[in-house]
Amino acid sequence: MADYEDRCQCRIIHEERVAGARKMALVPNEIERVAHFFKALADNTRLRIILALEHGEMCVCDLAAFLAVSESAVSHQLRLLRQLQLVTNRRQGPVLYYRLADDHVSQVTGLVLEHIRE
Repeated sequence: MADYEDRCQCRIIHEERVAGARKMALVPNEIERVAHFFKALADNTRLRIILALEHGEMCVCDLAAFLAVSESAVSHQLRLLRQLQLVTNRRQGPVLYYRLADDHVSQVTGLVLEHIRE
């Protein structure tokens, strides 16, 4: 019954609101990228990696110790996060250090945390 309660009781289309929403609509490529961004953060391990990297760069060993999972599992998640351009890395000798790609990533997680803590 919740579906019925969420529906309008009369059928009126507010053309100006529909037109306004269309003006703000994203192009298909942007919609897909935004969806992938949120899918990436929907995974507990990937989200915890993002939150850990907000405090500074870390290597795979550090992240594995923090998450209490294997280095292989961390590497797999980091590969996906790197493909989505959420994290980047730098090599120092034999060690790869990972960090957030830019401040936008932590701003989004910060806004979400602020929202759920209200």
